Amino acid sequence: MNLPALLEGRSRYRRTVRGSSDCARSGDAFVHTVRVADPDREVEVAIEARPSPSYAVRSIAARALAGRVDAGALGAMLALTGGALASGLGRRVRELTGAAAGADVLLDGVIEVARLARQVTCLPRERAERAAAAGPAGFWALDREGWIDIPDSCFTYSEAGAARLGQPGVAAAASPDLYSPRPGQPRVFERRRALCLERRDRALRLSGSLGDNVHGFDVLYEVDLGSGRIVRADSTVTRLPYPGICSEPQGRIRSLLGETFDPGLSRRIQGLLGGIAGCSQLYDLTADLLRLAATPRV
Repeated sequence: MNLPALLEGRSRYRRTVRGSSDCARSGDAFVHTVRVADPDREVEVAIEARPSPSYAVRSIAARALAGRVDAGALGAMLALTGGALASGLGRRVRELTGAAAGADVLLDGVIEVARLARQVTCLPRERAERAAAAGPAGFWALDREGWIDIPDSCFTYSEAGAARLGQPGVAAAASPDLYSPRPGQPRVFERRRALCLERRDRALRLSGSLGDNVHGFDVLYEVDLGSGRIVRADSTVTRLPYPGICSEPQGRIRSLLGETFDPGLSRRIQGLLGGIAGCSQLYDLTADLLRLAATPRV
């Protein structure tokens, strides 16, 4: 198999994604700011959007912080205003930016904004405090109420996940501020993501990490360059929203062992890692690595 285009002329490529969500002064929206950086360029995408259920985009600003980024692609981001951080967003960004320089990092920035929007919301404070007093079951119920797309999005929010809420060892990592922040409150939620592609002898190594207020993940995949198959699939979890429930689907990463590293793998991981029996964060981190491996060098 061929090496990813981003590894042409180098043995290692690393991309970082840093994001934060500030509660708008109006108290009914968030400003999600994401910076994406790699060895060639850095961009910042800031989007003010309503929380679930509309995820409506009120405003967007995109700017280049370093390297060559096509000015037309930056300006095209304004067309997202009035839309929503919803299904089809990635396709819309690709239509707007095409193959312009920096299009891939702008896409990553917008995707991360959409993910941040699913970590914070604006509910009455008393409801958030009642949930905290009720423990994991209270937060779990509030999650399903606060985000329209959470029910059955992964194992934790399925009926099987709900059945574990009362079991010993189950806890919740959330806090009331994620559900009901103060108007103008900065950095209600913060996240850092790192993605790395590396050539190691006859293997391609893909590693990723994710850390935020409620998640801590590290994943590592190795692909044999001769056979084009995944020969190593490991993960380390340091923090979960619901320890004792979210722990259940983590072993699914081993289902990728023996899989062929081809363009169809991005589709197949939806059934292997995602869905009602899977883990959304494990799926997202793996999907990010596959997208990076398929990115052309511009």
